[in-house]
Amino acid sequence: MSTVTTTKPADTAASPAAPAGAPPAEGRIGLRANLRHIGALVRRNALQIKQDPESMFDVLFMPIIFTLLFVFVFGGAVSGKGNQGAYVSYLVPGLMAMMGMNIAMAVGTGVNDDFKKGVMDRFRSMPIARSSVLLAKIVVEIGRMLIAITILLCVGFILGLSIDGSILDLFFAVGLSVVFGASLMWIFILLGLTMKTAQAVQGMAMLVLMPLQFGSSIFAKPATMPGWLQSFTDYNPLSNLADAARALINGTPVGDSVWMTLAWSFAITAVTMPLAVRKFRQKT
Repeated sequence: MSTVTTTKPADTAASPAAPAGAPPAEGRIGLRANLRHIGALVRRNALQIKQDPESMFDVLFMPIIFTLLFVFVFGGAVSGKGNQGAYVSYLVPGLMAMMGMNIAMAVGTGVNDDFKKGVMDRFRSMPIARSSVLLAKIVVEIGRMLIAITILLCVGFILGLSIDGSILDLFFAVGLSVVFGASLMWIFILLGLTMKTAQAVQGMAMLVLMPLQFGSSIFAKPATMPGWLQSFTDYNPLSNLADAARALINGTPVGDSVWMTLAWSFAITAVTMPLAVRKFRQKT
C-alpha cells in the first residue's frame, strides 16, 4: 500500500521574501559603509569637475577679481588715496568669509540642477544612505573653497598682505572660514531642494547674500556706518567671521568673534542639515 506525501505551501503572506536586489533600509547602513559611499560619490563629483573644467572658473577667478576690484576701487576711499596697501590687510581676511558664502550658493543651484536631470533620483534608488549624497557634495565644495581661499591669499600677498600672527593662526583662520562656509552650504542645499528652478535658487540666494555681505565688517569698519546699520552688523555672522579671521591674521585680540562664529556654524548646521536630508528623501 503506497502513501502520498503532500507538502503544505508556505504562507507567503506571513513571511514575504525580500525582492532580489532591494536596497537595505538606510538605518542598517553602518558607519564604514556610509564613509565608503561618501568616498565613491566624492570621486564621482571630482571626475565630473575634471570633465567640465569650466565649473572651476568661479573658484579660480572670483578671488582675483574681487580682491583687485575692492582694493583699487574702494581702498582709496576707505584708507586714503595711495594707501591701498593698508586696506589689503583689512579686506583679504574679510573676503575669506565672502568666498565661502558665494561657493555655498553654487551648491544649491547644483543640487537643483541635478534633480532636474534625474541624477538625484538615480542616487535615491541605490542602497546608500541618503545623507551620503549631500555630504559628498559638501566635501567637494569644501575642496573648491580651499582652492579659492588659497588663491585669495596669494593675491593678497602680492598686493602687500602680511601675516602678523603665527602660521597656525593663519591655518585656524582658514579652518574657521571652511567650517562656517560648510554650514552655509546646508542652507543653500535646502533652498535647492525647495525652489523649483536653479534661477529661483540663485535669485533667492542673492536676496540673502547682498544684505549680509555689504551689511557686515567685510569691506568697511562698522564705526563709519549709521547706528541702525551698526546694530545689524554686530549680529551679522559674516562680521563675526571677518573679525575673527582679521584678528588671527593681523595678530590682534580675537575677543568673542571666534566663539561666536563657531556657535553660528553649529546652530546653522544643527537646524538646516536634518531639514535638508529630510527634504531630499521626500522630494518628488
